[in-house]
Amino acid sequence: MSAEREWPTPMKNAGLDSPEILPDAPRNWSPEPYHDNYLALFEQSLVCIANLDLEFRIMEANRSFARQFDLNPGQGAGRDFCELLHPSVQGKLKNELIRLADGQSPRFADHLVALGAKDAVFRGEMTGIAVRSGVGRVDRILVLVDPEHSETGPQIANARRKLFSPMHARILEGVASGESTVQLATKLFLSRGGVEYHVSSLLRKMKVTNRPALISKSYSLGVFAVGQWPPRVRPEFVSD
Repeated sequence: MSAEREWPTPMKNAGLDSPEILPDAPRNWSPEPYHDNYLALFEQSLVCIANLDLEFRIMEANRSFARQFDLNPGQGAGRDFCELLHPSVQGKLKNELIRLADGQSPRFADHLVALGAKDAVFRGEMTGIAVRSGVGRVDRILVLVDPEHSETGPQIANARRKLFSPMHARILEGVASGESTVQLATKLFLSRGGVEYHVSSLLRKMKVTNRPALISKSYSLGVFAVGQWPPRVRPEFVSD
């Protein structure tokens, strides 16, 4: 059985301002025909494609990627890809990238939530592929992002918007943990009426009518970190 063909590296260490990824720029590729095929796929694909180094910094990206993430020429090269991810999925996807870089996994596919143009939050699918050098070591990581197009718009909160005061965050965590009004009042040194006042304020802010809906919407917006117990509001959503 023949060895699996590696992805070629037509733009090694090129940034977004490199002539190798700009239209009508001269090409200096070796004569193998697959270089031209890969270049055409990279530049013209509607899927967002980027090459990352082993510290997850962007080495190069195609036009679709730059457009989706609002990166102008010269701004993307060297940027930490993980900074473009929404905090609700950042830890999980970074762990997947670490596994690729360490050679523990050849590829992964997962759900993506990221920050695009004007900090707008979008969902999509992300595929990461470990690209190996001629000696078998992982050389770089190929990332493909397929944004989800929804007529209703993004249903997730931008982490750069401070949604909650510290007290609201503690109340929300307590409700998510199943604590009663009396328990919250004792823990937070509030009266029962004070707790109910804050809960009512949270219901209005999140535009829901009851506590279960409040928690469900908080999870759906990425306010809580997935897989953490007891629930904790991500610090990015809490004002100082």
